[in-house]
Amino acid sequence: MSNVYNSAEALPRNKAPRDWWREARDWRRRLGMGGDSSGTNGTAGRTWLYTLGIAAAISGCVAMADVITLWHDAPARSLLCPVITEGSSFITSILFFRIIWLAWCVAPPTVRPRWKLLVHGPAAVLYSLFHVSGFVLLRKLAFDLAGSSYEFAGSPVHEFLYEFSKDTAGYVLFLGAFTLVDRLLNPPLPATPPISQATFDIRDGARVSRVHLDDIVAITSAGNYVEFKLRGAKPLLMRSALSAIEQELVPRGFLRTHRSWLVNAKHVRGLVPEGSGDYKVELEGFTVPLSRRFREALAKLRGT
Repeated sequence: MSNVYNSAEALPRNKAPRDWWREARDWRRRLGMGGDSSGTNGTAGRTWLYTLGIAAAISGCVAMADVITLWHDAPARSLLCPVITEGSSFITSILFFRIIWLAWCVAPPTVRPRWKLLVHGPAAVLYSLFHVSGFVLLRKLAFDLAGSSYEFAGSPVHEFLYEFSKDTAGYVLFLGAFTLVDRLLNPPLPATPPISQATFDIRDGARVSRVHLDDIVAITSAGNYVEFKLRGAKPLLMRSALSAIEQELVPRGFLRTHRSWLVNAKHVRGLVPEGSGDYKVELEGFTVPLSRRFREALAKLRGT
């Protein structure tokens, strides 16, 4: 059984040199720019893509409704005019949508400490500046190609403040959309059972050892047995399949990270990227593997 125990490598006492390349790659994954070559792997990538799709669908519908309204109010004018004005606004709003995404990654609404939310002030201004500047340039180019010209109807400052007020409302709505989609893709861990229920009986033949769930750090398969890694005590064996233990303990705060491992989410100290989407889960005194195939566990551990 010592070989099984030693498969969870001990954490080094000396701090390893900082791997800047690996940290940058991990940040790219968190920002939805990592994973595979397309940058759409993982829960973060799905949150980005789903919310982008929702934003594009809603903004497109609003733009089409505005085109119809403007053409109805001024039927003598060419349909091309509202198509250019509303289409350019739609294109640039989606083109610079990642500004909102990056700000959300840095400071989602649930971030602690709360002062980090201040990043959304300059982010909203930056998004509006790029949005307004972008659609003005597109409109000038399009109207020039159509043999006409485009200018703001009034003072540039007044018009920007007007557009900024609309962009701020959209910015807040899209932050909420990111949060909602992320919550749907990453449901919270089940609530911890009451103290009276937070125990588990480890049976070894006629002997039964009742332990608190908080004292179970991890569980690994060992042939026809499973081995319980306990906090401050020797490991205990129980004749059982790991899948049977998984069915009983996953609803109580444990996560399947590998075909041979269950971990208690309360004892997780950190995640170390291993490349190719795999991780090492840092526990109390040792690490266990986290396979890229167990995406639900990765998503929940990132949210803890």
